[in-house]
Amino acid sequence: MNARLVAGVSISIALTTTVLASPGQAGRTTPIFTPADALQWTDLDPTGAPGVKIVDLWGDHTKGSFGAYLKLPAGFAVPLHTHTHEMKVVFVSGTYIQAPEGQPATRLGPGSYMLQPGGNYRHTTSCDKASDCVLFIESDGPFDLKVVEAGKPDAGK
Repeated sequence: MNARLVAGVSISIALTTTVLASPGQAGRTTPIFTPADALQWTDLDPTGAPGVKIVDLWGDHTKGSFGAYLKLPAGFAVPLHTHTHEMKVVFVSGTYIQAPEGQPATRLGPGSYMLQPGGNYRHTTSCDKASDCVLFIESDGPFDLKVVEAGKPDAGK
């Protein structure tokens, strides 16, 4: 068994444990099972992020705390931007690329983890052209994306 397959299986088990123990699930006496083919993917933002899909596993990514899968199409890229809330991210498939402002890019593949600060952490995001990127994201606040206009400070300041 190769290392990527082992990492993928390990991450899947960890994610399942996280989903079952996540906020809003406390006090349950029965598990929640959702096979991959039953997930209801929706467009994140068809005008600002064409092709990007999301499925909330718990919570609501538009209103508050959530856990979700996010799918970026191969070759997708976002210019310099910020997010209001910290995000914990586990990479399930594809190669995700992030470059903090003024720093070299980091490439993260399946099984990798990232804690991304909220606030004024300015960075670019992309997905390698070879295949779609699927990420698991958990956050204590709603998902947002604030593009930083060239030569201007972050509008969220």
